Amino acid sequence: MIENSRGRLPGRRPVSIIDIGSNSIRLVIYEGIARSPTVLFNEKMLAGLGRGIVTTGKLDPDGVRRAVEEFRRFRALSEQAGAESLHVIATAAAREAENGPDFIHRAEEILGTEIRVLSGREEAHFSALGVISGFHPADGIAGDLGGGSLELVDIRGEEIGDGITLPLGGLRLQDMSKGSLQAAQRIAARELGRAKLLSGGQGRTFYAVGGTWRNLARLYMISTGYPLHVMHHFEMGIAESAGFLKQVAKGDIDKIKGIERISKNRKALLAYGAHVLQEIVRRMKPERIVVSAVGVREGYLYSLLGEDEQKADPLLSAAEELAVLRARSVEHSRELADWTGRTFEAFGVDETADEARYRRAACLLADIGWRAHPEYRGTQSLNIISHASFIGVDHPGRAFIALANLYRHEGLFDDAAAPEILRLATARYLERAKLLGAVLRVGYLLSASMPGIIPRLEWRPRDDGGLSLVVPGQNAALIGERPDGRLQQLGKLIDRPLRIEAGD
Repeated sequence: MIENSRGRLPGRRPVSIIDIGSNSIRLVIYEGIARSPTVLFNEKMLAGLGRGIVTTGKLDPDGVRRAVEEFRRFRALSEQAGAESLHVIATAAAREAENGPDFIHRAEEILGTEIRVLSGREEAHFSALGVISGFHPADGIAGDLGGGSLELVDIRGEEIGDGITLPLGGLRLQDMSKGSLQAAQRIAARELGRAKLLSGGQGRTFYAVGGTWRNLARLYMISTGYPLHVMHHFEMGIAESAGFLKQVAKGDIDKIKGIERISKNRKALLAYGAHVLQEIVRRMKPERIVVSAVGVREGYLYSLLGEDEQKADPLLSAAEELAVLRARSVEHSRELADWTGRTFEAFGVDETADEARYRRAACLLADIGWRAHPEYRGTQSLNIISHASFIGVDHPGRAFIALANLYRHEGLFDDAAAPEILRLATARYLERAKLLGAVLRVGYLLSASMPGIIPRLEWRPRDDGGLSLVVPGQNAALIGERPDGRLQQLGKLIDRPLRIEAGD
């Protein structure tokens, strides 16, 4: 029986997925099947099942032995976590090796469940679903680089277009090239010449999926001093990253800052991943490279959701869940989200679709730091939001949401508190974060952080060009010096006279 911890969402039953790849095998236990899934437990082993498959046609025997032993542990961990179901998927090495069926049969006996060996088309499909689940919306070409294969697929919103599977996984490319990086470059060029869909990606986004590319991006992050080590939606500029990719592709990586943070097994495949990425960029000519922390596993989980759940906004779903777990009142958070929208409209502030989403998320998260010491509520909220495993938000948007909550708690001019996050915010986002923080500072003083009053606060235009914030007459006692002072501060920010008054 699973403990009903208050740190867990009610009604969620854990579910486990084991992903048997050509290089790594990973167990991920999720809190439940959800639009923005939360990981309860995550463990991987680098078995290298696909090592040598090019020459032998078989799975690596040492990798098989180690994997079989680890499956017992993975099943025990799944049961220990109380997972109600265990899903197992296998990709390139298992489907292509001569001894793949025997290995799968042994694994099924140990794991006690059927293993779904994905075809290349299915692997591309679930990888595409993973990208669709993690970006709002996705528009570009996703490339999932595993140990044995590369899946490329065109994505427009929720539509999955052309796709192709190529034998360019890191281990396979290493074997095919016999360890020669020059040969690897030629093989990558030859194979990617078959990917005609790349020509349709010009000026769009390339979504880089898979462990080798994530480690490549992590190294780039560290070497360039990027301020936020959150992998999902990290962007690598084409021109900016060209020199780095060229250096890695040459195998000249030992002196790159941060290389000690990359495991030995992953380090050996970085150059091969860089060659493949360079060739994709050359042929596709994307506007940018965006790293995806979600892929086949998350796509498979997404496929288990109902249609309405799939259409939900992943960022707002995660923000509301965090509000349920940490806010004094999630209903109050929802009220703020609606009211700040009406407030921005009254102020004549235009919003893009993403800005409206980010504002709403910031409101849902505006009370998650209330249990902290008053001096640190803003900083704690900023840290939680900055480093949370959110999907459906880019890094500048994440900075906007975090800074709005910092300003909501600590005032509008405490820029020194978050210099690294400030580097990520655009000038427009910084201005909007201060505006939203100022609005929230007014709302919280009139609501005592509890629901009921916020929906009844109205903005009324005045003849002098100003606005009045009208509080219902029966709630007039809420008006006082502090809310009026914050309202004046807000008025200076928008350069418009504001006052607070009681209604009829």
